[in-house]
Amino acid sequence: MATQEGITGPREPMSDPAIVVKNLTVTFGSRSVLNDVSFEVPRGTTLCVLGLSGVGKSTLLRCMVGLQKLTSGEIFINNRNISTMKPKDLDLLRKRVGMAFQKAALFDSMTVGENVAFGLREHTKLPEEDIQRIVAEKLAIVDLEGMDHLYPSQISGGMQKRASFARTVATDPDVVLYDEPTSGLDPIISTVINELILELQHRLGATSVVVTHDLAGAMMVAHNIIMLHEGKVVFSGPPKEFASTDNPYIKQFREGSSK
Repeated sequence: MATQEGITGPREPMSDPAIVVKNLTVTFGSRSVLNDVSFEVPRGTTLCVLGLSGVGKSTLLRCMVGLQKLTSGEIFINNRNISTMKPKDLDLLRKRVGMAFQKAALFDSMTVGENVAFGLREHTKLPEEDIQRIVAEKLAIVDLEGMDHLYPSQISGGMQKRASFARTVATDPDVVLYDEPTSGLDPIISTVINELILELQHRLGATSVVVTHDLAGAMMVAHNIIMLHEGKVVFSGPPKEFASTDNPYIKQFREGSSK
């Protein structure tokens, strides 16, 4: 299968499904954080991962970019088994995977524009003129036109999230991972962020995985949902089925009940 040329260089061959997780188990000492987790994400779709705090959602994301060692199981991105890849090959693959962190994680000493340009300057040999053009394009997508000169401390939390998204997608990744994208935001800004996730998915055609507590947001952006409970997948299916299932764990999550 021939590779495609991307902003960061040759892309890995694209496949469908884009992501395959097989029998993933992660343990810390005697504690099992993820237990025999399996799912697939078709190319160009958005998967939302739901669950209470501490069920292994963020650990799952770290596994998908090779930042967390697997105890057992396999993860494939574009038909490549990341757990057996050489460090050099894994670094190349990571350039095709964008990750938006829970707390924006912008560099305080850099302007918004410099933050968005960071990956382009680190991983490409593009001329500065092209970098500035791409930065302007990505900031326009997240409705931050003309704010490239501002520092993170000069913009709101919601705007910081949007700037983080612009940085994440600056290199046109094949896969985008979002860790609690609406955490700490009010309902109105959360809706704006979820609309932005949809917009980015439509514009980039990227495969997205969204880890979230935001049920309304998940119902809005997801093609499919999985729910984790005690490290296991207790539901996998489209949002309509999630909204109607009688699974007791899901009913408790939907209703916000403590019982």
